[in-house]
Amino acid sequence: MKKLLLLFVLLISAYHGNAQDKLTVFFDFDHFELNDNAIKKLDNWMIASPNVEVTKVFGFCDWKGTNTYNDSLSFKRVNAVVGYMKAHQIQVRPDYDVRGFGEDFEQSKIQSENRKVVIEFQEKPIEVKKEPLSALHQKIKSAAKGDMILLDNLYFFNMSPRLLPRSKPILYDLLCAMQENPKLKIEIQGHICCQIKGDIYNLSTSRARAIYNFLVSQRINRKRLSYIGYGTTRPLHPIPELSEQEENENRRVEILILDN
Repeated sequence: MKKLLLLFVLLISAYHGNAQDKLTVFFDFDHFELNDNAIKKLDNWMIASPNVEVTKVFGFCDWKGTNTYNDSLSFKRVNAVVGYMKAHQIQVRPDYDVRGFGEDFEQSKIQSENRKVVIEFQEKPIEVKKEPLSALHQKIKSAAKGDMILLDNLYFFNMSPRLLPRSKPILYDLLCAMQENPKLKIEIQGHICCQIKGDIYNLSTSRARAIYNFLVSQRINRKRLSYIGYGTTRPLHPIPELSEQEENENRRVEILILDN
């Protein structure tokens, strides 16, 4: 019973998701120009329904006059409505269904109800814009096993593994790359600068572990992650460094691509 009820709900949802809504505007006798009531109705509809696309526009006439004349008049009414909608930035699909029925339809006994245009429309599908990949995300996506990638703009409190708030963008770029590619496995490598006698406070390991802990806290599987601290054993510049820039370049965190 529950399965049947669920199927019914899904069918109803699908029906409503594809349903066409309708709007009808009426015309004066033997006229194709929009009258004040028709303009007001269209204006109110456009204000209330800014995110729609028109799929069908059908024109109709009463029975007075010849078939040929009424066919032509019904098309003129359609064109008047379509022109008004386009002039007010209502989207009309390029392949919209347009018909002029003239008087060839089941007529109402009330003649004023036969002089009309019927518009069918639906909600425009929402376009989800994909954000461009960050520089780090692009590097990781194109990286091969064994590649080393520097985590730029990663900042810690002085002599501490605590991350500064301005490190958040690069952390979330790394997180997004891990989430997008479930096969990605990395080793997080910490390095420090300046200390001739090595990593006295084991800071390089603590900083690498801080990145590891962040990713684990965001539900990245531990089996995809490892970390290690190299202290000052792998400097980019000889220690003691000759400038602040060399110190900054030696003080870094990198990721080694283990699998991608």
